[in-house]
Amino acid sequence: MTKTMRGLTVRWSLAEAGDDVMDRLEEYVSGASHARFTGMEGLAFKTWRARDGEWFEGCYVFGSAEERAAFQADFTAVAAESPGSQIVGSAPILIEECAIVAIAEGATGFSPAT
Repeated sequence: MTKTMRGLTVRWSLAEAGDDVMDRLEEYVSGASHARFTGMEGLAFKTWRARDGEWFEGCYVFGSAEERAAFQADFTAVAAESPGSQIVGSAPILIEECAIVAIAEGATGFSPAT
């Protein structure tokens, strides 16, 4: 039997964000956020996803429900003041738990570099 990992999605709307928001978000991720989450205890991995003019999100995968719950509680308490919210100009529109059923690595491989 496989162990189900626990996911968390945090999404911001970019509908009202400035024209330079994608550049600023990319700069933040490569300059600070990537380093913050690399090697984080309890975190299996994190991805940052975006659709210019639509949304920006962090997708987290934790090894246990307890690790996810602890991170979610800490983040939710400061979400409106988080760096992502400061850059976007508003709080997240979604903080949602999910189950990660499986992860497959393709032939191209996984590159953690930003």
